Amino acid sequence: MSSMHAGACLCGGVRFEVRGTFNAFYLCYCRRCRKGTGSAHGANLFSGTATLTWLQGKELVRVFRLPETRHVRGFCRVCGSALPVQDADTGLLMVPAGSLDTPVLLRPKARLFVGSRAGWTHGLETVPGFDALPEQR
Repeated sequence: MSSMHAGACLCGGVRFEVRGTFNAFYLCYCRRCRKGTGSAHGANLFSGTATLTWLQGKELVRVFRLPETRHVRGFCRVCGSALPVQDADTGLLMVPAGSLDTPVLLRPKARLFVGSRAGWTHGLETVPGFDALPEQR
């Protein structure tokens, strides 16, 4: 079943569309993904058959490839938001889940490199949750 997803960067300068099916969804806790996202993990969707179309701001998209590794990340040069990257040789498409504006129905398949996760991520289920910013006192 094919689907369509729309996404954008935080500043709105880049807009894109993905048509096709995602084959996998992974949360990656490796040091590189933590550095690249500034968060606990990367959350990326993958497809070997989906097509990526830049609707606006393609000239704002930058790609960083860490030398001598397979680590790659796309981002907006204005706001730094994570953006999709499609490998020109293999066609593999990686889409940061948070860059999508449409719902993602696929659940993560696995958490990768959990042995490398930051110590502060342990036991997060016990930390209070709020629907908005908590009151400051």
